[in-house]
Amino acid sequence: MKQVPIIHSGHSQLLLFFTGWAADETPFAHYRPNDMDYAVCYDYRTQAWDTTFLNGYQEINIVAWSMGVWMVNQLYGTLSALPIRHCIAINGTPYPMDDRRGIPVDIFRGTLENLTPASLHNFLRRMCADSTTFRQFLKVTPRRPFEEVREELARIYNIVSHESTEDGNAETGVMMRHNLFTQAVVGSTDRIIPPDNQLCAWQELDVPVIRTDDAHYTKELFTQYLETLWTKN
Repeated sequence: MKQVPIIHSGHSQLLLFFTGWAADETPFAHYRPNDMDYAVCYDYRTQAWDTTFLNGYQEINIVAWSMGVWMVNQLYGTLSALPIRHCIAINGTPYPMDDRRGIPVDIFRGTLENLTPASLHNFLRRMCADSTTFRQFLKVTPRRPFEEVREELARIYNIVSHESTEDGNAETGVMMRHNLFTQAVVGSTDRIIPPDNQLCAWQELDVPVIRTDDAHYTKELFTQYLETLWTKN
């Protein structure tokens, strides 16, 4: 996993943002939370990461989007020992491949098996609410090589499939044994992770939900949770 410091100015608080699959820091580098350092994490081909940059912060706030929600819970052992105040999920669940609580198994598998540069382009289009939003997103599209993001998706698939098999239910995923999230945001027009599945996941985990009209990727949503929310504090 990669960590990119966007703001590293010696603040006592850190905003730690976990992006989704195939993302990097490019779409999120312009946000400026008030009086906080800010770092972006991405590339989930491995869960190994350098945690030394987390040392010394009096307070850490986490925002996770899409597949980043799953990664936060994968890192529970490390993150739970940190001085975390808020941990917010946006359009994601801890169950990335799950017929009831995430992306349905057949859709996830089909996305991986049929992934091409063209289908990745279509995936990014479905993240957005409309063509105008997509054109704006293309100006800040992640800059990662196609083979790298394909490897990332395959790695996630293999991890989740193995966990599901060990748990005895390959179709509906594992039981969640721990949870860091204090709030979840669910967009009702999300075309990547079914909103009803997201609601089911958070209801099972007893996490408060804020429902919005947003698509999977909405610039205004990130402005709220990567900048405005902390400015108000």
